[in-house]
Amino acid sequence: MAGSETSAATTATPTSTSSSATNRRRFLVTSSAAVAGAGAALVLPGQRRSSAAADTPPGQGAPHASPARSSAGRAAPFGATTLETTARLAPGSGYRRLVSGPGWPLAVRDELAAARSGRADRRTALACFVQVTDLHVADVQSPLRTEFLRAGSAGSWRAQEALSVAGSVALVEQINALGDGPYTGRPPAFVMSTGDNVDNHSALELEWFLTLMSGGRITPNSGDPHAYEGVQNSGLPLYWHPDSDLSDQDKRRGLPRIPGYLEAALRPVVSPGLRMPWYSTPGNHDDLPGGCLSPYDPVLREYVTGARKLYSVPDAEVAALARVLDTGGDPKSTVLREILLRHAAGARAVTPDPRRRMLTPQEYVRAHLDPAFAGAGPAGHGYSENQLDGERMYYSFRAADGVLGISIDTTYRSGHYEGSLGSEQLAWLERTLAAHSAHYYDADGRLVHNAAADDAHILVFSHHHSPSMTRRPDAARTEETRHDGAEVIALLNRFPNVVAWINGHSHINRITPHPHPTAARSFWEVNTASHVDYPQHARLFELVDNHDGTLSLFTTLIESGAPHRTDFGDLSAVGLASLYREVSYNAPGLAAQMGGGVLEAMAGRAVDRNTELMVRRG
Repeated sequence: MAGSETSAATTATPTSTSSSATNRRRFLVTSSAAVAGAGAALVLPGQRRSSAAADTPPGQGAPHASPARSSAGRAAPFGATTLETTARLAPGSGYRRLVSGPGWPLAVRDELAAARSGRADRRTALACFVQVTDLHVADVQSPLRTEFLRAGSAGSWRAQEALSVAGSVALVEQINALGDGPYTGRPPAFVMSTGDNVDNHSALELEWFLTLMSGGRITPNSGDPHAYEGVQNSGLPLYWHPDSDLSDQDKRRGLPRIPGYLEAALRPVVSPGLRMPWYSTPGNHDDLPGGCLSPYDPVLREYVTGARKLYSVPDAEVAALARVLDTGGDPKSTVLREILLRHAAGARAVTPDPRRRMLTPQEYVRAHLDPAFAGAGPAGHGYSENQLDGERMYYSFRAADGVLGISIDTTYRSGHYEGSLGSEQLAWLERTLAAHSAHYYDADGRLVHNAAADDAHILVFSHHHSPSMTRRPDAARTEETRHDGAEVIALLNRFPNVVAWINGHSHINRITPHPHPTAARSFWEVNTASHVDYPQHARLFELVDNHDGTLSLFTTLIESGAPHRTDFGDLSAVGLASLYREVSYNAPGLAAQMGGGVLEAMAGRAVDRNTELMVRRG
């Protein structure tokens, strides 16, 4: 069965229970250049809703002074959305603390349809949901990580990533506490995670991610159950050593010494799980070790569960590996395999752990279907028993009455971080779109009327955004032609009821209109930044019918529930989540490597953040 369709997302009660960063940074560089071309928009100042102020939510204004405490003693979520308050770096140089700043205003984007006055008094709510993306839940002690690439690029390793579980739990808590959407008055009906759910294609990381989303206890440790065995206590000044006095390169940049940090990072964390149904879309880090390495190489498969870990290699070999990872010219990971074998004697002893094993696509689907991770549903989180062959990890689902969600699989199965669609999946996508469109245009531009269609507004979800999708052949599926982002855009533009294509991968907030070159049909591409890197965002979406021939898709960025203010002495789960954010905002070497405007580019302009996206009603 090619793909599947699951039932409606209805609220239920939850159970009790790297790519190399060189590649990631390359995407940030190539993607940020497109930010300047997003089009004109009207940015409204913060004000309270009234019949005249149709487009501004209540609650914009002064930031919260301090987080309240729940009865359980945990910090209550800190500001519902970025309409109210946002984390900001304090003025200064070196390591900068975070402060609470004002919220971001609403930007009305009318490139694709006119924003008619009085629409707030006419509109009807259609759907409300949340997108999370690029969580990169990470086993930071895995032997197969390539932290040593940092010798060639400071941005090739994240100082904050040992706290990915605590930071992601704080995001789950925030989503649970959102309440009603500011424009529809509806609570979110579901969450879609658009890929890179885990960092290194690991069975253990997937277990942590599924527990995070469905609820339960996570111990973010592997190998030795009583000790940390990673780069942050290696004695190498290449990495931040928070527990020691070592003058490493990050402390010289201002990162603090925090005694007890590593012990705290390995302590169990309890996730409440999402209190609403959630769906899962695969990303390149879910399918590939490091997001770009071969999952089929026997040396790599043995190394990841084994007893040796390589912490550093000569600079010339760092450069050679970075080069082939960046170009994608080594799909069999020959260069890395030879580095690991050549330097085996110099690798350090670590505790082997079979839980770090690589996953097959079949195992990935089967884990989502495991009743232990059912959470608030739906069963399989988009996947079904019909997809246990792992070859068709795409599906459709009813996002709301009259609204169809389509999740597509854009990943290569062999070692590359870019995305594409195969011909079989592209044909399935076209059939699915046609089955839910009362009228559309065929490949020759002729209008097709489909009286039998279940007409719906359509939302498409994927991991990769259109600029990162290429026609590169997939070494794991050599018989199948691959299709790039331009071809997906052309297909979606044939269906007037497609509202948006929602994705991640770039780690940048960007919203792009895709008008048809000759006809009055179009859709928006909404690309959301990651939750592992600055600015650590997710998005709340609200779709409304304005009853004037247009729809509005509201996009509101949200942060995790951790307080903006950090205390280096607070090593509780809440304190670690706050520190996770603050260290990511101080990403060592990132601005120097990519130019002073990189942080601004990653957060996006006003027209890429909190928006009302106007679109014609299909």
